Amino acid sequence: MQFIESFFAVIGDLTWGWALIPILVVLGVFITLLTGFVQLRYFKRMFRVLSSSNQSGDPNAISARAALLVSVGGRVGGGNIAGVAVAITLGGPGAVFWMWMVALLGMATSLVECSLAQLYKRREEDGTFRGGPAYSIIHGLGTDFRWLAVLYALCLIAAFGLGFNAFQGNTVAGAAEESLGISRLWSGLGLTIVAGFIVFGGIHRIAKAADVVVPVMATAYLLMAIVVIVLHAAEIPGVLASIVRNAFGFEQAVGGGMGAALAQGLRRGLFSNEAGLGSAPNVAATADVRHPISQGITQSFSVFIDTMVICTCTAFIILLGNVYQPGAENIDGVVLTQLSLASHLGDWTQYFLTFILLLFAFSSIIYNYYLGENALAVMTENPIAINVFRIVVMAIVFAGAAAPGATAVFFFSDPLMGLLALVNLIAIMMLLPVCLRLLRDFRGQLAAGVERPVLNPDDYPDLDLDRTAWTGKVSEESAR
Repeated sequence: MQFIESFFAVIGDLTWGWALIPILVVLGVFITLLTGFVQLRYFKRMFRVLSSSNQSGDPNAISARAALLVSVGGRVGGGNIAGVAVAITLGGPGAVFWMWMVALLGMATSLVECSLAQLYKRREEDGTFRGGPAYSIIHGLGTDFRWLAVLYALCLIAAFGLGFNAFQGNTVAGAAEESLGISRLWSGLGLTIVAGFIVFGGIHRIAKAADVVVPVMATAYLLMAIVVIVLHAAEIPGVLASIVRNAFGFEQAVGGGMGAALAQGLRRGLFSNEAGLGSAPNVAATADVRHPISQGITQSFSVFIDTMVICTCTAFIILLGNVYQPGAENIDGVVLTQLSLASHLGDWTQYFLTFILLLFAFSSIIYNYYLGENALAVMTENPIAINVFRIVVMAIVFAGAAAPGATAVFFFSDPLMGLLALVNLIAIMMLLPVCLRLLRDFRGQLAAGVERPVLNPDDYPDLDLDRTAWTGKVSEESAR
């Protein structure tokens, strides 16, 4: 066991410790420059997805909006509440600035990886789509790289489908026990039953659940943060100035100065928004859209929501209060957020925050499950195998919730997430020229007056595409 733990520790050091963060940052800068700041150029188009519907008219299709909400439900989690608090505690207010910067770069990276997932998606028998980095590797790089796709899939199943779901179950049960006095056994059982009902319904039921849960949890948290910001509106300029000064070392808040702020901001930002890690493209591929770049723009928006909106709300709740003391490291992440919110609005908010954490964790569970199912489909689409996987995931969620120490068994989750991210980044770099072709096509149609560009697969005869997934014609409605 000691050897196994040491083995995964080495993987974690080689990925998160040395290679991953520099590659993600450098690649984000490279893509941003190469695409002419695509995340800013199409920023206005991102908001269109909020009112979008199925573009094919098929009632069974997953809309771009539904895919966005599932993705946001997965990206937005404990990292937006506890992770931001940890970043500020260890890196000072300046960590928030670097979280913003890594999100800005991540928006471009997410656009590329999700556009590729859309391009190489495959239509299922029930009319839905499957795709993601594993499919992009197989159909984009060729069957010689199938081993790389299988490696990615195995890491995704173990890290997200199993490990992170145990942690989310533990988060829900721990919050319910501490704030509401509900036994871990009962909260774990209730969570498992509800989550099981949803995941056994497949991507359609997951999308419907996300359509309800995600807007509720995001809106509730935003409203609370807005109240805090309005009450302290006069202090906002000072907080923003402190964030910038600390980010560049002009104001010392913690040991390490600018270096600590930079390191914590980059690490926590990447953990939170998941841009480039290869998880969100699995959901992005399920959407029924006219052009891959359209979904890439949509998923870029989910990074914006995660970091620039939700994480910023948490940062203001903490920095506008009097609980946070620079250099003090004796307050746990989520506790700092809870105490800060209570200092603004009263002790009742701890129950509110517990409710929000429950929704965050629940949305992450169904998101993580789908990532695992999608990865399993790379190796087999046998219904028995998928149903067995569903049962295993529900057992893992229950075990993580009922036994406080159960999550320690899944020490391999972070290292494997680092490994699958590295595989995904290799695929992005190799397939980047293909994405640039898509982007030129998208821009060309916009320049020609086509309001909603459409992919014509006949324009890409050299690519291994599923022709049934694309109409290949620009309709009169799109051209208007």
